[in-house]
Formats: sequence, C-alpha cells, structure tokens
Amino acid sequence: MNYIGSKHKLSSFLKKSIVDAVDKDLTNLVFCDLFAGTGIVGRTFKPFVKQIIANDVEHYSYVLNRNYIGNHKALNVENRIDFLNNLEGIKGFIFHNYSENGNSKRLYFSSSNGQKIDAIRQQIEAWKLSQEINEDVYYLLVASLIESADKVANTASVYGAYLKKLKNTAQKSLILKVADFSVTANSHQVFNEDGNELIQKIKGDILYLDPPYNARQYGSNYHLLNTISNYDTFQPKGKTGLRDYYKSSYCRKNEVENSFENLIKNANFKHIFLSYNNEGLMTEKGVRDILSRYGNYSLKTIDYQRFKADKTENRNHKATSTVEYLHILEKEL
Repeated sequence: MNYIGSKHKLSSFLKKSIVDAVDKDLTNLVFCDLFAGTGIVGRTFKPFVKQIIANDVEHYSYVLNRNYIGNHKALNVENRIDFLNNLEGIKGFIFHNYSENGNSKRLYFSSSNGQKIDAIRQQIEAWKLSQEINEDVYYLLVASLIESADKVANTASVYGAYLKKLKNTAQKSLILKVADFSVTANSHQVFNEDGNELIQKIKGDILYLDPPYNARQYGSNYHLLNTISNYDTFQPKGKTGLRDYYKSSYCRKNEVENSFENLIKNANFKHIFLSYNNEGLMTEKGVRDILSRYGNYSLKTIDYQRFKADKTENRNHKATSTVEYLHILEKEL
C-alpha cells in the first residue's frame, strides 16, 4: 500500500538500531508496535521475537495487523480466493456511494470495481455469519480485499479526495490477491484501541512508537478503507463521503507533548523507541527533554528520500529529503 509514514524503506535501519540498542537475543522478548499502521515494523520483528503486540485505533489497520501479525498458522484459502474473484458484481454500499455511475457520483472506484468490492465483501461476511470460515480466514480475506481495492483506487495518494477522471490503474479490474503472512511457532496479540489507554494494560520488553507526526488525521485520509473493513451503513458526508472518524491528540500541536509524556510515564517496557522526523509537531529537543526524565536517552538519525504524490492522474511523485529520528530510551522501571 502507498501509505503515509510507512516504514517499509526504513525497516532495515530500524531493525539494526533496535537490535544494537537492546544488545541481546530477541527470541524471548515481547515486542509492541503501538501505532502499527500497516504493520510493517511488527512484520519485520515477528519471526525473531517471542511475541508481537500490535495495535492501532483505525479499523482497517486492525484488520491488516490481525492478519499479518495475529495469523501465525498456515491457512489454505486458494479455493475461496478463486471463488471471490469469479463473483458477479453487486450494486451495494461502495458502488452507490463511492463509485463511477453510483448515486453519489464519487469517483473513488470504477463502476465494475465498486460492484466487485461489494460482492466480495458481502460474501466474506456471509461466510463468517454462517460459520463457514473462522476468524483467521475472515481477517485474511478482508485484509486481502483492502489491499487489492487500494491498488485500483482512483486517488493521487490518500482518500481525502478522488481524481476527476479514472486513471489507468483505476480502470484495471480488481483482482483479489492473498495477503500472505509469516508463519511462526508462537501466537501474537492484536488490539484496536487508543494507544494511550492500551499502554496501561500491557507490558513487555521492547516498545516501538510511530505515532502521527503532523496534523493529518489517518481516519480522514483512509476513511474509505475503514468503510470497506467495517462494511457498515451510514450517511457519507460531503463531497468526499467522509464517515465519522477518530481524531488523534498526536495530530494536535497543543496536545501532542502531554499525550506523549503520559504514554511514556505509563509504559511498562524497558526499551522504548520512537520514530519521528524533522517535520513533526514535536521538536527533537522537546522529545529529548521528555524522554530524558525517564531514563537513559540516546538518538540515531538517518537521511532518506520520502515521496509525496502529486494530485495528478498518473500519480507522479516528488522526492523530499527528510531526517528520520529514532529516539531511544532505556527506561528506569
């Protein structure tokens, strides 16, 4: 997925930095990814630790992590994927509210892809309700649909707006592909909660934090993925068809430092790592001052090219040089 703040390109840097800082074998350690997003960091550490705790307040993120992190035993879904790919389209909620030729005239998907999303999503839900599939298969299939639908979405980058005409990739037919996960011997935990509330109920060894850096709310930017994952009915708002969404204090300049310090204070983890960058609402000094109150603090940085999508039909990209900070705390428990 083309995802704001994705750590895919930084995963090697993060893994080496965290392993070096912890300075021990990870196989008996519990690793928590509290603001998990698409689960890239949790997926990176999943094969190497005793257990992953993954959390995100956004429901589409919960679904992705419930599959990529929560699923740890092999599943055979090839026949069900084939069945779903051969379904006839249905003019359902996604078609009428977010697709070409739908009632609302919103152009997030082509007419055929909007109908296909409805058909696949309804079939997955029907299998769940009839208990033909268990929860592991259910989340695998919904995660697969989220990622496959995203590939044919008619947007420049996020779902805050759609393009005026269908771009080339949005004209392609949606093909459901399996969201493969790594198989591990141990089980893992996945939550769908506010991070500051969950931190008071969990404990472990390594806490990785990647909260929102700026005023962009993920619930707004990815509202349509939440609608596909929940597949509920509501009255979409405005031109872009927004749903009610969670507003994070980490996206508010006058609240972020207080929320961050409360999180650190309540964290029952010895090793804490915060990803942030030089464009964030909190300054490097502000983060350092907070973390230094709770133990031994250090910092690693890396320069990398981040890509912003232009709002054009061919999704051109501009490279932007960014300094990524990895703030490191060995907390005094």
